[in-house]
Amino acid sequence: MNGTHPGHQAHHHFDDAERATVYRNILARRDVRGQFLPNPVADDMLARILTAAHFAPSVGFMQPWSFVVIRDMAVKQQVHAAFAEANAEAAQMFEGKQREVYSGLRLQGILEAPVNLCITCDRDRAGPVVIGRTHIKAMDLYSTVCAVQNLWLAARAEGLGVGWVSIYRQARIREILGLPQRIIPVAYLCVGHVSHFLDQPELQTAGWRPRLPLDELVHFDGWGGAAPEGEGLRQALRQAQHRAAQGIPPI
Repeated sequence: MNGTHPGHQAHHHFDDAERATVYRNILARRDVRGQFLPNPVADDMLARILTAAHFAPSVGFMQPWSFVVIRDMAVKQQVHAAFAEANAEAAQMFEGKQREVYSGLRLQGILEAPVNLCITCDRDRAGPVVIGRTHIKAMDLYSTVCAVQNLWLAARAEGLGVGWVSIYRQARIREILGLPQRIIPVAYLCVGHVSHFLDQPELQTAGWRPRLPLDELVHFDGWGGAAPEGEGLRQALRQAQHRAAQGIPPI
């Protein structure tokens, strides 16, 4: 006996409708910049998406994240100024047509979003030796990014938009928010109700970069490895990506 009751097996699987909802949520998630509405985000809704973030996987169960909720316009204005300074520098790193396209992109919604949220990582929370981080020290940062993704998907399920702002100097965000030196600001997010969600990622629509073919990114038994039995998976990948590109859950 393996201790598994046959009647319990069904509980390990979502039904087709539940699975379709999960995939639909993933496909419908967008980085929102310019569609925020001024409507406040209710505390119970914000609590739900923060709870989803807190239940993310973390290496060594260290749960390195903390959440700085920002609603004060004066603080948002300081963050926006930090973004504007870094964004002007970033524009100069591109040339020609790319610089022109970059300058026309909307890359943040700091002032428009009713809630700004900084998700941080405390690298010392679980002490100097952490299960699973003994040889790859960045696992705590990766765990925090999992919390970001959990929150993003939960927000989309609630009809909330999330935009990740990454153009700033971390030292300025640390200074503005009063973060201790050991605390890493991993993600600065804009959160709020939106007028609409875009059908496709904005950078894809703008022609900045296409979505890469998934079947060309899969290797077998080593980098660049190909196996005859892998062709069935490649075909399935092409079909799944074709459906996903149309917003159709690949099930």
